[in-house]
Amino acid sequence: MELIHNLFKAEPLTALFASIALGYFVGKLKIGRFVLGGIAGTLLIGVLIGQFRVQIHPSIETFSFALFIYAVGYQGGPKFISSLNLKSLAQLSSATLMTFIGLGTVLLAAWWFNLDRGTAAGLAAGGLTQSAIIGTADSALAQLDLAPEVIKQMKTNVAVGYAVCYIFGSLGPILVVAWFLPMVMKWDLRKEAIDLAKKLAGGKAELEPGQFDAANDLTTRFFMATDAGGIVDSFNKAYADTAIVCLIRDGKSIDFDADTVLESGDAIGVLGFTKAFDQVCHDFSKEITSPDGVQIVEEKRELIMSGASKYKSLADFRRDVSGVGSGVFLQGAKRRGDTINLTPDFLFRGGDSLELVGLPKDLNAAQSKIGYKVSAAAVTDFIFFGIGMTIGMLIGLITFKLGGIPVTLGSGVGCLLSGLFFGWVRFTRPRFAALPEGASNFLRDFGLAVFVALVGINAAPQALDAIKQNGLTLLLLGAGVTIIPQIITFYISYYVLRIRNPIIAMSVVAGGRSANPAFAALLEKAGNTTPVAAFTITYAIANIFLTLWGPVVVGAVQTNAVVGGG
Repeated sequence: MELIHNLFKAEPLTALFASIALGYFVGKLKIGRFVLGGIAGTLLIGVLIGQFRVQIHPSIETFSFALFIYAVGYQGGPKFISSLNLKSLAQLSSATLMTFIGLGTVLLAAWWFNLDRGTAAGLAAGGLTQSAIIGTADSALAQLDLAPEVIKQMKTNVAVGYAVCYIFGSLGPILVVAWFLPMVMKWDLRKEAIDLAKKLAGGKAELEPGQFDAANDLTTRFFMATDAGGIVDSFNKAYADTAIVCLIRDGKSIDFDADTVLESGDAIGVLGFTKAFDQVCHDFSKEITSPDGVQIVEEKRELIMSGASKYKSLADFRRDVSGVGSGVFLQGAKRRGDTINLTPDFLFRGGDSLELVGLPKDLNAAQSKIGYKVSAAAVTDFIFFGIGMTIGMLIGLITFKLGGIPVTLGSGVGCLLSGLFFGWVRFTRPRFAALPEGASNFLRDFGLAVFVALVGINAAPQALDAIKQNGLTLLLLGAGVTIIPQIITFYISYYVLRIRNPIIAMSVVAGGRSANPAFAALLEKAGNTTPVAAFTITYAIANIFLTLWGPVVVGAVQTNAVVGGG
């Protein structure tokens, strides 16, 4: 043990990365059908490693959480903006209800067990995992007309209550959202997330990494020309949704254009949608394998339709851009990040993202008619990333008074708002603020893993010391404050507010509790970003109300601490 202690003392960051590695290992272990998950596992391992009293600078915790919440906001930006309507009223009501039930639970516990103001505020801060309550409660305690030593004791009790209750305050929502409620309701969160993503995408199933839609994908097949005299353009016009992209004559690939005459024995490479080859196969009885050494360079290009584009209807677009003989194929389209269902009466708008496939020369011709190209390279725009993080941190410094109570937004809310904005910018102005999916996923997952590990490491020593002083009463009260509001709010939301979709329901519970680790565990279970929009809305409202509860608790609880007592 002494060796480990000395190692962590010499290099504290080894404790951090060991917590992440062991935490995710423990999180994968199965007990029956129960799997703890990497986030909860990391929190528990962090508490154990924290017993070595590792000292890691708190700015790392702030930085890691800022990365996590910025990436969450960035990924959810388009969906969040589009969801700000009357439909979100039920979710906002649920989050507000959660915060008031949380406050009521804290006050009942304080009155019933005769807790002093400081301990009650610490119970609220830890049980509801809202660190800002510590600051607002301290400010309220300082305004009381009491002896300085009494105020000092109660401020100490705020920290003790917070430390004792915070660990389960973080772990409890993970268990409720990712395991207990889904088990009770018999929900498969991964399946529900896939179904919700399919619904949001206009009926198309969300594909896993590495998957593609083979039933509607493009393919290249080779045929042997048996008759001479036909021209390339005639072939392209005769067979809809196909185009000649390669011509092999006498074993060599030759350049060709629309007027090139086909000769008997030519091998022609045809690009087209899978379902379009029935007639080609019927007319060209001799399909052949790809000739040796042949390389056909096709490109998948994302083009953004300019506002000045003349192509408004899908029919016009297919006739002039992606029509017969063009060699350009429209595989899909998105608007503000959401997949568009390309029905015959669909109308394009400026800013729509079109996914086209074809030969580079054909795509160049199409691009001149449509708009501009979005680079296919997965490169982060560090200019906008740096600007976004800077703005988020600056927003976090904003302080204002609400009902005479000072409220500071904090870097978490600031970076969330900044991420939402720049995510929206990226999907409405794709030339700017690129943060590829792989990069944003890494920032999200790594940032949260580091944050949770540090929560466990930093809270562990003080929590155990406080438990020794105060027994298990405060710990059990904290568990009640953590669990009871979630259960009550969930059933009211489900049966009264009619929030029935499992993913949205769990997102609202996590957001209304301002429970970032629970949200991360939900993302892990869902496997996609469907929880983001509902969590983002409810998280914002919960942060405002929970921050206010510090002075409210101090004012509502009349018991003062006994100097020298717990």
